[in-house]
Amino acid sequence: MSIPTPIARRTFLQSAGVSLGSMALSSLLQRDGVTFAANTVGEATKGVISPTHFMPRAKRVIWLYMAGGMTHIDTFDNKPKLAELHGKPMPESITNGQQIAQLQGQKLNCFAPQHAFKQWGESGQSMAEIWPHLGARCADDICIVRSMFTEAINHDPAHTFMNTGSMNAGRPAMGSWLLYGLGSESQSLPGFVVMVSTGAFGQKQPIAARQWHSGFLPGQFQGVEFRGTGDPVLYVGSPKGITQDRQRDVVDAVQKLNGIANTTYDDPEIATRVSQYELAFRMQSSIPELMDVSNEPKHIFDLYGTKGGDGSFASNCLLARRLAERGTRFIQLYHRDWDHHGAVKDHSAGTAREVDQGIAALITDLKQRDMLKDTLVVFGSEFGRTPMNQGTGRDHHLAGFTMWFAGGGFKPGFQFGATDEFGYHAVENRVSVHDIHATLLYQLGIDSNKFSYKFQGLDSRLTGVEPARVVHELLT
Repeated sequence: MSIPTPIARRTFLQSAGVSLGSMALSSLLQRDGVTFAANTVGEATKGVISPTHFMPRAKRVIWLYMAGGMTHIDTFDNKPKLAELHGKPMPESITNGQQIAQLQGQKLNCFAPQHAFKQWGESGQSMAEIWPHLGARCADDICIVRSMFTEAINHDPAHTFMNTGSMNAGRPAMGSWLLYGLGSESQSLPGFVVMVSTGAFGQKQPIAARQWHSGFLPGQFQGVEFRGTGDPVLYVGSPKGITQDRQRDVVDAVQKLNGIANTTYDDPEIATRVSQYELAFRMQSSIPELMDVSNEPKHIFDLYGTKGGDGSFASNCLLARRLAERGTRFIQLYHRDWDHHGAVKDHSAGTAREVDQGIAALITDLKQRDMLKDTLVVFGSEFGRTPMNQGTGRDHHLAGFTMWFAGGGFKPGFQFGATDEFGYHAVENRVSVHDIHATLLYQLGIDSNKFSYKFQGLDSRLTGVEPARVVHELLT
């Protein structure tokens, strides 16, 4: 008969504490129907909406964010009448009582489109000639909406409104909402990734990390910024002399300590720490594999016009495709060069040249991999630009601008809505930012009016207080 080894009282209490803490932590991680990656190593996470409200048409979003306010009049919204009246006063009936940024109180003269337009593709999409790659390859894949309007006249609140549905800082970004609602299909990469590129034209639009913050949602739903050159995530590699097994021991020890802390403090952010420690450990092997594009064939490098790793928008587009293949739910690519208060003709042409090939390559690449059908590509800015000149440039404009969409069940080769003959007001089939958010959620299987999070006693939603409208006319 074997006699059990005696256990000191202190040892028993310590061991029991860890076990009870682990059980409590497991219960915490399961609450609200969310299963976090910390529960089971290598298991993708699930969201609170399971099953989805509707049959989803899209699995993921790649948002091509043209930061700074792309001039719609010089890119996708041709206005011959404005060209006829170039240099003449803008009719007061158009501008009276309207919110204007830096041109407030100044003479308002018509400023013609600065680039020639042509019809592209079999669908005859009207686009400026500064989009040779997009026009030639993808005109019949995109759905252009020319009747957008927003509520913010300056950059930072307009970015915040486009990303979070509110001009008030501290709200969750759309990527965070999606990650919370649908979870991630990736076992070893963040479900919400952001990359930022900068070129040689225009004022460099500052992009703050709060644009991809999780707001009042738990912290594990925050976006993760990847750098375009060097190590994409700082400190993701192990120090010299530290093996994966030793790193695993450290992570396990920290997780146990977090479990003990949770029994004491009952802090919801402990769940975030647990999941992020686990994700960071797995990223040590997944990130190098993601960034190693050496196995991409030459025709892909030729398609994108980059071999990767150079920090360019095209390089980020290639990484976006690789992230999408690996299950990342929401990928947002910012290009910071669209703030054209001066030299709008040269700078809009130059900035379009910086992104044109990468965008067309991404759509083409997704399409040839049969991924465009369930990948929703979004293109647009926080607002547009005035049809009046500001010297040689254009001012901020909220009353009418353009966005376009591709894949994920949006109608290909389709044009929707219109601004007036000056490009000032969205007048036909007007579409708000909340409408777009609701439509994107719908394509991902979510009813925006039923998708909320209790915060400060209110059921808060991405689409705001009023019921949001799905723009079914844009959908197949």
